[in-house]
Amino acid sequence: MNYEIIGITVLWTFLYGYVIIASVDFGAGFYNFYAKATGKSNIITPIITRYLNPVWEVTNVFFVFFFVGIVGFYPETAYYYGTTLLIPASIALILLAIRGSYYAFNQYSKDSNIVWAFLYGSTGLLIPAALSITLVISEGGFIEEKFGGIDLNITELLFSQYAWSVVFLAIISVLYISSAFLTFYANRARAFQAVEVIRKWFLTWTIPMLAISQFVFLGLRTNNEAHFLNAQNYWYLFGLSLMFMGIAVYLIYKGRNYGMAFIMVMLQFFCAFFGYGMSKLPYILYPYVKIDSVVNEAMAFWLTVVFILGLLLLVPSLIMLMRMFLFDKDYVQGKEN
Repeated sequence: MNYEIIGITVLWTFLYGYVIIASVDFGAGFYNFYAKATGKSNIITPIITRYLNPVWEVTNVFFVFFFVGIVGFYPETAYYYGTTLLIPASIALILLAIRGSYYAFNQYSKDSNIVWAFLYGSTGLLIPAALSITLVISEGGFIEEKFGGIDLNITELLFSQYAWSVVFLAIISVLYISSAFLTFYANRARAFQAVEVIRKWFLTWTIPMLAISQFVFLGLRTNNEAHFLNAQNYWYLFGLSLMFMGIAVYLIYKGRNYGMAFIMVMLQFFCAFFGYGMSKLPYILYPYVKIDSVVNEAMAFWLTVVFILGLLLLVPSLIMLMRMFLFDKDYVQGKEN
């Protein structure tokens, strides 16, 4: 059995789950600050607060599974990424600590502080920007081997068109995905004023989403032409992604079927995300780590079993959480005791 393919597919699924759930969380934080700053907090904040309260603690579970799995399956990634991502990862950890402080502040204080809301909202955009550097580095061209060790070429990274396009893609994706979900959630809560505000946010980010995706592909062509050419073999997945995006935009523009619109957004990113991942194979980190660099076969087998079981446990648990809290009729409308 090809454990390499099964293993990377499961790990990529965990990462996709994190992208969707974390994007809603991160974007909600920014929109919460924006609503406070523009005097719309009485319309938007109750919706965002009801979403965040039961979900924020489980947001990073998918990422933890992916991180542990990638190191378990491919130990070489710890060596290469452990050194090169020291600065971006440290920044991300500091930002995560700030977000955690916001939760503690809100838990024990009844006062709404605009400074804390700003920190919470800004970290929601900066964390995905910092984490996206991992995908940039994985395309190659930024790691230098010196005297038996490795080093990250910071200058090359800072002046790379591809790196900046991926960073902006991460930020815009957060705002795009989050606004799609919050439109649906506000409609479920029958908060129709909030629906009208949030759906405009979603429509606003549609054109930037299309534009930055094109810049990413153009940047990939100059940064890693082999990957760019291979990506063309999966044109149908990127085509489906564009089609699902069109359906989502149409539904939200027409103001109907918001739940279906968010499903279309999820399918949009599913196709694009797996199209990117499949076209990247066999490399995990170009040109140093391939999927055949997997740990020994026996360990790969048991890791595959464990992570499949973890996925089968995590997804139903998340669904149960949503049914018990997020989509409970009384809770979503703010009628809980």
